[in-house]
Amino acid sequence: MLKHQRRNTPEENRLQLGSKLFRTRCSQCHNISDGTKHKVGPDLAGFWGRKTGQAKGYSYTDANVNKNITWDEKTLDEYLINPKKYIPGTKMVFGGLKNEKDRSDLIAYLEKSCKS
Repeated sequence: MLKHQRRNTPEENRLQLGSKLFRTRCSQCHNISDGTKHKVGPDLAGFWGRKTGQAKGYSYTDANVNKNITWDEKTLDEYLINPKKYIPGTKMVFGGLKNEKDRSDLIAYLEKSCKS
């Protein structure tokens, strides 16, 4: 007898794709842990809904601190297109994520994984 396998919901697929994008495009420089395990970039735990440049124990550029926006779906989408254009003076070397669906999937994953 064949067992019926449950198919992922569209949201589950989106989160899986976002997780894969995080692992391949972000995890070299960022963790999502307890907020203190910084790499080249800050640990992203709790960054969702927080102002720029606020992770404890991470040394940000003045540009990041002074941008004074709150991370949410809209601001993160604008940032991920071209970080250096969105925050001139940032030390983030990532060139951006041009594909809108990729950004959307990554943002969905980060929202679920990084809310405080």
